[in-house]
Amino acid sequence: MMTRYPDLEICCSNWLSAKEADKAGADRIEICSALGEGGLTPSAGFIKQCTHNLSLKTHVLIRPRSGDFIYNTEEIEIMKSDVVFCKKNRVDAIVLGFLNIDGSIDKELTKEFIDLAQPMKVTFHRAFDMCKDPFIALEDLISLNIDYLLTSGQKSSALEGAEMIHQLVVKSQGRIQIMAASGVRTHLLKELMQKTNANAYHLSSRININSQMEYRKSSVSMGSQSLDAEYIIESQNINDLIKARKILKT
Repeated sequence: MMTRYPDLEICCSNWLSAKEADKAGADRIEICSALGEGGLTPSAGFIKQCTHNLSLKTHVLIRPRSGDFIYNTEEIEIMKSDVVFCKKNRVDAIVLGFLNIDGSIDKELTKEFIDLAQPMKVTFHRAFDMCKDPFIALEDLISLNIDYLLTSGQKSSALEGAEMIHQLVVKSQGRIQIMAASGVRTHLLKELMQKTNANAYHLSSRININSQMEYRKSSVSMGSQSLDAEYIIESQNINDLIKARKILKT
């Protein structure tokens, strides 16, 4: 019988990162934009580039703005349009999260999106970490047949929330794939595997590549806090990702 190793999911906010994740042998990527805001829905062009040119599975974040996880009617329509676009363009799974004002899962809206997304799979993202009762929320998601749960164990990082992640894995009994997320790095994988026994790890190994621009306007910022940031391109450390893949297979 073949041993089932934990999955390696790489968070990618641009095409260069996605290509490196594919080369490294990751199981899948979650693509998004605006990581500084917690991640937002990526562009249509980025989505198509990944689904048409990469060999690994592509999951797409569906989140129209930063902030809380309660959306108005217009925002919901925007998200539905994004889901339909994903379905038409070979996306393997969408990543979403909806809450009620009392800190519970918005089961009605979540089911509406699950039905719309079929046959794509669905990840419930770290909105889960904002829930009032994680164990009630877990059972709600399982009852909705959510495929994946992305969580830091209701802490700021997976390492801090390792005990909660482990409890979620135990209580889920294999009914949903639990992905440890937030602050997951290659050098922490062995410790996280031992402490959480999670089914998957949502990792990033970001590196900065210096821009090819020779002329630089040092007095102008395009929105970044640092002027130097305008001349930095973010990618993934492919060697580090390969190492992470090897660790998960041991």
